[in-house]
Amino acid sequence: MRTWRDGDGTLTVGTDSGAREVPLRIAASYRARTRGLLGQDGIDGALLLTPAGSVHTFRMRFAIDVAYLDRKLTVLAVRTMKPGRLGLPRLRARHVVEAEAGAMKRWGVRPGVRVELRTTAPASGMPEASGTSGTSGTSEA
Repeated sequence: MRTWRDGDGTLTVGTDSGAREVPLRIAASYRARTRGLLGQDGIDGALLLTPAGSVHTFRMRFAIDVAYLDRKLTVLAVRTMKPGRLGLPRLRARHVVEAEAGAMKRWGVRPGVRVELRTTAPASGMPEASGTSGTSGTSEA
């Protein structure tokens, strides 16, 4: 089982020939998950909330797409949420990916698709947790 940490990474959607890589911010700590996209006017790429089974858009400034993922990173559902809404919990969901409204459709994220998450090496020098990611890159401190 993977241990997630706050940081950056890449979300890959699709197969090798048609794969789409999207910049990803990972929010695994309570504080990072609570903050989420609050106070931002938009996001380049996506935000992974883990563990998470539901989200809300209270105090958000823009509409978002929400993809619910299971333990194997298979998309269970995709919803577009306007600001000020409370999403229903998904019982099998273990992760949630948030992006600007319309992004999931452009990237090809839909129920049944399996995504890959790759993390960059932590800046603190700690080794990366093992899991479903492939090779990881590095980030500058």
